[in-house]
Amino acid sequence: MDDKSRYEQGMTVRRKVLGDAHVNRTVENLTPLNGEFQEFITRYAWGETWTRPGLDHHTRSMITIAMLIALNREAELKMHLRASFNNGVTRDELKELIMHSALYCGLPAANATMHLAQQVFDEMDAKQG
Repeated sequence: MDDKSRYEQGMTVRRKVLGDAHVNRTVENLTPLNGEFQEFITRYAWGETWTRPGLDHHTRSMITIAMLIALNREAELKMHLRASFNNGVTRDELKELIMHSALYCGLPAANATMHLAQQVFDEMDAKQG
């Protein structure tokens, strides 16, 4: 597959996982500084890795969230918590993932994620109500 095809495939998956609104904001905010980086993310992360057949998007979302908890990457974590619902992850699954992360990532990381997840849930509920 060439880079153009990989980019197009990546953009399709990126939109499916993160949603059109998020991806559109990213595209609207392209600059000379971040343009090549965003193309790289789309091509490599979304077009190369998220499209691999070995794991479904649900599993990839759960793994990604667990790694972001461990790495304490709040902005990316919040984005992937929201996006996980596009892949069929449930609130109960996220709760269990966060509980499990307390053992392996530490209580402060899990506690911070519980608060962050509640914030995401509240924002989502407010949009629905």
